[in-house]
Amino acid sequence: MKTHVIKRPVIGISASLLTIETGCFRGRERAYVGQDYIKAIHQAGAIPMILPIISGNEAIWQQLTLIDGLLLSGGYDVHPHFYGEEPDRLLQDIYPARDEYEIKLVHYADQMGKPILGICRGLQLLNVAFGGSLYQDVSYYTSSVLKHSQQAGVEVSSHSVEILEGTKLKTILEKPAILTNSFHHQAIKQLAPGWQMNARTKDGLIEGAEKMGDSFVLGVQWHPELMIEKRSDIFRLFLYFVARAAERMER
Repeated sequence: MKTHVIKRPVIGISASLLTIETGCFRGRERAYVGQDYIKAIHQAGAIPMILPIISGNEAIWQQLTLIDGLLLSGGYDVHPHFYGEEPDRLLQDIYPARDEYEIKLVHYADQMGKPILGICRGLQLLNVAFGGSLYQDVSYYTSSVLKHSQQAGVEVSSHSVEILEGTKLKTILEKPAILTNSFHHQAIKQLAPGWQMNARTKDGLIEGAEKMGDSFVLGVQWHPELMIEKRSDIFRLFLYFVARAAERMER
């Protein structure tokens, strides 16, 4: 019996690296992606595909030919050398090979016109890739009064975020403000040229940004994939992202 298959868009999710700490494979590295990213993309109607860190421009380009949209996941701090600074004493774990790979991944995906969604580190990486900079720790943002790294369950709403008018994010969420979780110690300092802020906290810290123009290249500082079970409003971000990828696939 022949089964009718509905073609769904494929979303590539950038992988991080995990060092095995016990057993006979101690010290070896594994490529991994949090299951919550995979679940969110699948529930939104797409096929998730993990993109491991590789080298070689042609190989990275070919990776991108296999997908219709790119999701940049969270993880390590971005190395400050990529935005012209020296490492600060409050800088945490870095993995420059991942930074270099993802910066190429972003630029190639943008050249191909593929939609890109960045989450947490993914937002920060997007900003750096397009010429912006970061606070190596939010304590250097002198106006900061809010707790940006919560000590609560990952699905728990922490602080409020204002969604700015005239942005793609406002079109997607259709709300002037939302409650989000928060798990970051770095943040955007100088916004990349050609980008605009789309979300901010009450202390003024940038919580989301997007590339101006018709393309969908957007990032948020919180972790929406951890909240979708209870938050249909936040799930709209994944639904919209997958819809844009489906449009790209059909073209």
